[in-house]
Amino acid sequence: MNTLIESTSDIMPLLNGAYFVAAILFIFSLIGLSKQESAEHGVWYGIVGMAIALVATVMNPSVSNIQMILIAMVIGGTIGTWFALRVEMTQMPELVAMLHSFVGLAAVAVGFNSFIEHEPMSGIMLNIHLVEVFLGVFIGAVTFTGSIVAFGKLRGILSSKSLMLPHRHKLNLLAGIVSFALMIYFVQQQGNMTALLIMAAIALVFGWHLVASIGGADMPVVVSMLNSYSGWAAAAAGFLLGNDLLIVTGALVGSSGAILSYIMCKAMNRSFISVIAGGFGTDVVVNSDQDYGEHVETNAEEVADMLVNAKSVIITPGYGMAVAQAQYPVYELTKNLRDKGIEVRFGIHPVAGRLPGHMNVLLAEAKVPYDIVLEMDELNDDFDETDVVLVIGANDTVNPAALDDPNSPIAGMPVLEVWNAKQVIAFKRSMNPGYAGVQNPLFFKDNTSMLFGDAKASVDNIVKAL
Repeated sequence: MNTLIESTSDIMPLLNGAYFVAAILFIFSLIGLSKQESAEHGVWYGIVGMAIALVATVMNPSVSNIQMILIAMVIGGTIGTWFALRVEMTQMPELVAMLHSFVGLAAVAVGFNSFIEHEPMSGIMLNIHLVEVFLGVFIGAVTFTGSIVAFGKLRGILSSKSLMLPHRHKLNLLAGIVSFALMIYFVQQQGNMTALLIMAAIALVFGWHLVASIGGADMPVVVSMLNSYSGWAAAAAGFLLGNDLLIVTGALVGSSGAILSYIMCKAMNRSFISVIAGGFGTDVVVNSDQDYGEHVETNAEEVADMLVNAKSVIITPGYGMAVAQAQYPVYELTKNLRDKGIEVRFGIHPVAGRLPGHMNVLLAEAKVPYDIVLEMDELNDDFDETDVVLVIGANDTVNPAALDDPNSPIAGMPVLEVWNAKQVIAFKRSMNPGYAGVQNPLFFKDNTSMLFGDAKASVDNIVKAL
């Protein structure tokens, strides 16, 4: 016994040092990921930091069942590698949502395990431990079901429309009040399994309803918000396990996810509180019978002729470009036009795609130069002087209804004002509405032409025509 204590005391400074280095690497990772030029370095910082953390944890003398841990790591690593090699960029948002659900489920499991098996405690220490257990299970359960719903919406299994239950905000408030009352009872009873189970059930339903009430237009914010939830769930698990690195890492993920969600809400003219409260204040009436008039179709040859005679071209990509994997021919088109002396720029909406920065990642993957990829605020004033705008797979992010229709689900959201250009070409498979479920008046404007078909094939045909 004395030998074990001595070996533990000898190695703990090394383990704490390893955890400190891993935490610093995680911070460097977040810094690197904040810019496109340094993103690759940021990823490697995170990989090295996680590798150090895993080795240090396994080497801890207080950890038992090393064989089971190693087996679990091999199985998890194999599954993760398999998915990483198979997943498409278009499937990345739902993969991230599913990974968040695993973090939430793990936090629930750790919470129940810490409640059932823990060192003898009394007084204030026991109360603190019980609060940690309760909050860990609550946050984990909300994250788990919320992420499952987000996965279903992003995958197309569930409707992207907001779930509008009667008195839904009152139901959310009631769930919070009952859960708080159960926590007080749970602590007063020095731990009560029934109260913990009831709270877990409420939290599971609450997480499901919270995300189901948020519409498709806000899904990128939801993914970012769930990322924050998963971080706090990990931090809660760290407190229960007495793991300082897990606490620090969870806090980093939780705070950075919350900051990103706030920035995105500000960019979308959305209230941060209203989004995380399940779309509070977003009751709207959608008029599906409105007559917008007739749209005008075009073809690749006509578009090529417009581009050749243009001096300034702006490309606004959306999720449709990702689905068609059209980023590579779009790069070829961009190179072709720039070689002809035509100015080409990309306009990126903060929530284009299904994930924060989704379009930036796709364009970087296709080697599109960073200096011509601009944010919405940098380009909106330039559309008046633009000859041709190519809207490739974008819909809600270029919808004038956001500015003109106060009853639209995307009302008040800043959009790329492409209709101010001389000519707009919209690449779409059909006239179906976008992810938010509303029609786009842009497609019926006099200066807009529709190019129907697969975006990748359409861009390829334009390149050939050029």
